[in-house]
This record gives sequence, structure tokens and C-alpha cells, in this order.
Amino acid sequence: MSPDALSRLRDEAHHHLTTELLPFWVARARDDAHGGFITHFDQHGHDTGEDEKSLIAQTRSVYTYASAHRAGYGGGHLADFARHGVDYLLGTMWDTEHGGFFWMTNRRGEVTNDQKIAYGQSFAIYALSEYTLATGDGRGLEFAEKTFDLLQKWAVDTRHGGYFEMFRRDWTLKGPGPEGGDRKTLDVHMHLMEAFTTLYEASGNALHRRKLLEVISLLIEKIMHPEFGTGIPQFWADWSVAPQIKFDVVWGWDRFTEDGVKSAAQDNTSYGHNAEFAWLLLHALDLLGEPLDAYRDALRKPLDHAVAHGVDWEWGGVFVEGSHAGPVYDREKEFWQQAECLIGFLDGYRLFGEEKYLRAYEVVHRFVLDRMVNRPVGEWWPLMTRQGQPIWTHMSHSWKINYHTVRAMVQSIRRLEALTGHVTPHR
Repeated sequence: MSPDALSRLRDEAHHHLTTELLPFWVARARDDAHGGFITHFDQHGHDTGEDEKSLIAQTRSVYTYASAHRAGYGGGHLADFARHGVDYLLGTMWDTEHGGFFWMTNRRGEVTNDQKIAYGQSFAIYALSEYTLATGDGRGLEFAEKTFDLLQKWAVDTRHGGYFEMFRRDWTLKGPGPEGGDRKTLDVHMHLMEAFTTLYEASGNALHRRKLLEVISLLIEKIMHPEFGTGIPQFWADWSVAPQIKFDVVWGWDRFTEDGVKSAAQDNTSYGHNAEFAWLLLHALDLLGEPLDAYRDALRKPLDHAVAHGVDWEWGGVFVEGSHAGPVYDREKEFWQQAECLIGFLDGYRLFGEEKYLRAYEVVHRFVLDRMVNRPVGEWWPLMTRQGQPIWTHMSHSWKINYHTVRAMVQSIRRLEALTGHVTPHR
């Protein structure tokens, strides 16, 4: 692909980020009445009135504004947004009795779900660490470290390794099955890698480095498929593969059968997760200063699988999921999987220099910018048919927020600028 073609892709991403995505959120997300952010918008960008503020949506919003500010966007305004979100997290969602962050409040800040979910705690670490790196406000790192320490105290499985994930308010482990107390997942451990990377970047603490290396080893040795290098979604405590079921706290219940079990429950992998794992791993290794030679298979296999089986070369974009060996199960197009593949494919090219990764990036880029962006408002449709017709039409809710979309543009622009040697002025 020519430098001019890459420059055009960069310019498109920059225009979308600065004139559509960020303005969408800046115009409507801040809740000045009760603190934090409003995160539920319909296809027209109107507030749906949903009476909830989730830990996931609040932390991801803080991350989005902090990271965009750190990348040079917003002229300082986004730092104020991030600070506003941190005030809500620390003042309303932090449990002063047992520690950790509550899972859910209503809009007024009253706790409606006091569970401690490792998935949410990981995003608190991620967002708060990024916030300190972006603004210099030490409160972020202070509470990121407190949350990290709580996970080491309560969530670590000292017998088999890794982290349990579902806890009651007082950090007692929840029950089996849909409560999730007997399972471990790719999703949580991948996001712990993501969180510990940024925590270590902010702290320089040797313990944070050691725990990051530990979770990387777990991901490679226990969680990714030993032959195909693709992500296995769920495990029992001893790391034997468990059928993928829905938990009481989960997004995408409609993707499961009536008995709460995933179709092909023990042979499915997400193309988006695989690409996300690869680029997050590469970022972690770069930050750690670890030599890449020992990790090349772990980086290449999930990316190659996504390129070979996940990319829709006919209609564009990336499919939802399929088998480890290759056949596609779900040919719909989900917003976050497109976002993560954009970054992952660019990293594949940066690392391995093979043109197939750039072709894959362009196919996803075109699908997103030509079909997935809801142009009248500027955010992405959450789920589309293979051909690019919206299935779900909301612009945002607790699980569909700005984290994936904004991050994909910020990170893609950064990589395209590195490839072209041209930096676009950020406004």
C-alpha cells in the first residue's frame, strides 16, 4: 500500500475522531447535576433516560477522555471531563467499608448493585492509571494501586493461578454457574493485562511489573489455544476448558441459547478478542522492554487467524466468532470487534511487515467509515448484518460506550502516522 493511500486512511480516521466521535460525547455525556456521565443514547443521540450508571461505563468514559487528552486532543477540555468522572468514581462508587468499586448506581448516585466484579475493577485500574499519566493528578494512581492490592488479596487463586472474578460486596466469592464464582475467563485476564500494563507505566513498581508478566504467561500458556493461538472464552478453576455460559452480569444474553449456554460452547473464539489480545500483548511487551522473539507465535497466530477467517473480504468488516480451526459461526458485524481489529491489523503489519495485514485493515476501515458510522450523530451502530444493515440501533448503553470507538481511532492514527512519517495536528 502506497504512503499516499495510508495518509488518506489516516486523514479519514482523524476527521472522524475530531469532527464526529469526540463531539458526540462532549456535547451530551457530562452529568453536571449528579456527577459522572450519562451513557445511554438512542440512534438519534437522545438520552434514553435509563436510570443507571455502571462501573464499566463510568471507568471506560474516564479512560476515553484521559487517553484522548494524553494523545493531544481536546485542548485541555477532555482532561476536565476525565477529572469530572474520577470525582464520581472516588466520591460515589468507591466502597469505603470493604474497598473496591460498586458495580452499579442509579443516576443520582445511589448504589443499586454492590457486587465486586473483577472485570469492573480491572477497568478502574486501567482508567485511573491512564488518568494520572494524562493529568498528573495522583488520586488516580492512588486508587488504582488500592484496587490492585484488593485483587491480590481477594481474587488470586493461590492453587491454580489466575484470578477469580465474581464477588459479593465483602469480597466473598459468589456461587457457581450463572453467578460465575466457579469460572475464569479470557476476557477478565486480558483486561487485567491491559490494566496492569498502564498501572506499571504509571507507577514503575516492581510488583506491578511482576504481576503483569505473570498474567501474560497465564494468557499464553493456559488461555490461548495451544495449537491455533486463539482465545478460549471460559475455564474451570483448574484451567480445564468450561462450556461458555452467560453470567448474571453480562452483555449479549441474546447470543446464548435458552438454557444459557453458548452454541458450540467449547469450540468458539472471538476474532475481535484475538486481535485485541495481540495488540495489547505487544503494547505490554514494548513497555516492559521484553524481547519479542519468544512471543512471536503468540502475537502472530491470533492475528493470522482473524485475517484468514474473521475478515469478510466480500462485504467488509470482521465477523463475530467462529471455531478455533476456522469455520465461521456468526457472520454479523459488532462494533467493538471492528475497533480492535483496526489496531491489531496495523500492529501485525508493523511487527511482521506483511501486506496482508494492511489489506485487512483497509477492509475493516472501509466498512466502519462507510457503513458502521451513524452519520447524522457520529457514533457507530452497535451490531450490523453481514451486509451492513443495523440490527441494534442504540448509540450507547452501559456496555456500548466510547472506549472502543475512540480508542480505535486514536491508536490507528498513531500507527498510521508512524507508518507515513507524518503527524496530523491534533485539535
